[in-house]
Amino acid sequence: MSFSHKISDEYFARAANVIPGGIYGHVAPVAGLPRHFPHYIRTAEGCRFEDVDGNQWLDFMCGFGTILHGYLHPEIESAALAQRQLGAVFNQPSPVMVELAESLTQKVNFADWALFAKNGSDLTTWAVRVAREYSGKPYVVKARGAYHGVDAWCDPGLGGKIKEDKSKVLEFTWNDIDELKRVFSSHRNQISSIILTPYHHAAFSPSVMPSETFWADVETECQSNNIILILDDVRVGGRLNDGGSHKYFDFTPDMAVYSKGLGNGYAISACVGKDFLKDASKEVFLTGSCWNDAVAMAAAIKSLEISHSENVAESILAKGDYFVKGMAEKASENELPFILTGPTSMPYPWFEGDENLFRIQKFCEIAAGKGLYFHPHHNWFISNAHGQNDLDEAIELAGEAMRDLVRLESV
Repeated sequence: MSFSHKISDEYFARAANVIPGGIYGHVAPVAGLPRHFPHYIRTAEGCRFEDVDGNQWLDFMCGFGTILHGYLHPEIESAALAQRQLGAVFNQPSPVMVELAESLTQKVNFADWALFAKNGSDLTTWAVRVAREYSGKPYVVKARGAYHGVDAWCDPGLGGKIKEDKSKVLEFTWNDIDELKRVFSSHRNQISSIILTPYHHAAFSPSVMPSETFWADVETECQSNNIILILDDVRVGGRLNDGGSHKYFDFTPDMAVYSKGLGNGYAISACVGKDFLKDASKEVFLTGSCWNDAVAMAAAIKSLEISHSENVAESILAKGDYFVKGMAEKASENELPFILTGPTSMPYPWFEGDENLFRIQKFCEIAAGKGLYFHPHHNWFISNAHGQNDLDEAIELAGEAMRDLVRLESV
């Protein structure tokens, strides 16, 4: 299969004249496969998309996780359209804001309140500030290598930052409770909060699940030291448990932040929290001219409803189990040390011993030539739109890509 990228390249050349970098951030060409992935997409439906050159792709990135139920899900699009016909952004919020907050506080078992923004970063940073407002303590703890957004205190990049940006951020190694205890002890009565993802999905490395006692130990240490536990469920929320990833791992945070799959492609984020933080949350200013977008909120209400009525998290984990097993069988047939790490609903691809990442890049390049959108440097995503026929097709094409890789390496 040979894909043309002529129109995509023409758009990128135009973009480079008027947009810094042409395309920036995590979707920049350099972050993926710049000569093999399209730069621009025309349309998408279910678990497939078409780029501007008319090439068809079987998608395993799902809008970097924003698509939980499939592109253009009819019920979600219908709910969004009904609200769009009334309007999207007004001088004041729409009643759907109240309905969405009620839905979240009913579905997330520890949540007494909820509020909304547009991006995960908006609310991970805000949650840290709420913890500081409540506790009067300056420090926040995070896992080394964890991603929590693009604000200066957690941004993994280098540009435009000063050392003071991270002067009140402390780090420890994921799963190392002894190191966490030392951090807590060395800054006793100075730490307001710890912010963690449900499992460790650092960039450019295999995902690491929590140890059997990790979350229980974290909870105990937070309670013993009066430290607020913030769950960054931005990427994972809805993919392990319909009521939040904390239920999957059996712990209870004080606040949790959701985004990505919450609106199934509509830009929205939410923070929920316990009642004791409600007054402090009122003191930390939070606003945006378009953050009251009623269309995105209507989409989120319907998305949550579908997740719970159709047991979507359970469904995509089962689909992920099937996919990961099939990929493992193809890897074994080709004697390749390929594994998919992390939860099966959002697995991270890895070749053992491939520290320079050349092998995974080549595999994903070959797979791209077969119409598979497998990202070499990010965890993949299963949506509920992936049917067994789609997964079987992907597994078979991936097996062909593995055979091609072995032949190429043997030359």
